[in-house]
Amino acid sequence: MDIRTNVPLAPHTALAVGGPAERLIVIESTAQLVEALRRTDLAPFWILGYGANVLISDAGLPGTTLLMRSSGIEIQGSTLIADAGVWWDDLVRAALDHGLWGLELTSAIPGNVGAAVVGNIAAYGQAVSDTLEWVEVYDPATTALRRLETAELKLSYRFSAFQTDELRSWVITRAGFKLSATASTDLTYRSALDVARELSYDVTTLAGRRATILETRKRAGSIWDYRNPDAESHTAGSFFRNPMVDTATAEKIMSYDETGKSLELLKQMNLVHGGEQKRVSAAHVLLAAGFHRGQAWGPVRLHPDHILKIENTGGATAQQIYAVAQEIIHTVKEKLDIDLTPEVRYLGKFE
Repeated sequence: MDIRTNVPLAPHTALAVGGPAERLIVIESTAQLVEALRRTDLAPFWILGYGANVLISDAGLPGTTLLMRSSGIEIQGSTLIADAGVWWDDLVRAALDHGLWGLELTSAIPGNVGAAVVGNIAAYGQAVSDTLEWVEVYDPATTALRRLETAELKLSYRFSAFQTDELRSWVITRAGFKLSATASTDLTYRSALDVARELSYDVTTLAGRRATILETRKRAGSIWDYRNPDAESHTAGSFFRNPMVDTATAEKIMSYDETGKSLELLKQMNLVHGGEQKRVSAAHVLLAAGFHRGQAWGPVRLHPDHILKIENTGGATAQQIYAVAQEIIHTVKEKLDIDLTPEVRYLGKFE
């Protein structure tokens, strides 16, 4: 087991900030993960995937950071089994290579399989919960592995039981996804369908759907790959979750849309993205609270094209990014009485 000390973590995150890991181990298999977790002399542990959705403290992380880097994918009929450290889009491509439907609309979501389950990631009408059959987890109380069925995970919008005290200390080691030989989800999201029509992509095929989603995400500035990081723009994607509000507030918030979409279309898009017409876009919430695209606080700004992305334009600290996020949360609460919840995970100590 290769244990390195005092390793900078900023290069391992999309935001390019954060202090060092006291100790760091690169995990390339489930066996290595379990071996490390059973080493009580290495605790406490921090599980870090590909750094796409985290903000790490400038002070760094004490104990041991486990950097998840695995390629373990098994195909058992229509079931795909993946190690927690597998890059999510590698799993999507494996499904497509075997003609299996159910993951194609989540193409190019950055991160690892374990994080995808913890956050029940979703895009364009598909969610992890649609196909997840089971997860294998490491129970720190017994140091044993056990299997949990999907029904035990309380999956909902951007949520799983792994975000609660009940399972927070458990570590996902593998996950099984039950896919289909035929289309299992309709593509109804307007911006994606517009791309497909423009480029003549056939969304009744897996290849056509993937091409459509990749181009749609590219146009939205939502393509990030840890193997080819963008040195000029450092964001963790959408920083906040879409909040649930009452009907009147939802319609008022949607009136701040800058794209010219109709109220009915925005409601339909909210339904596809968040499962509820009243789960409004957090981007619209920021606009309604008076924030604007490109708004800057020194080296930290709201992305000029995508207000929901907090960007490190160069030289920002994790504390500066955290402070901007807190200002946004407090302002939205004060002006709109809406509670914004970060989608980005905070790791380590912040002031």
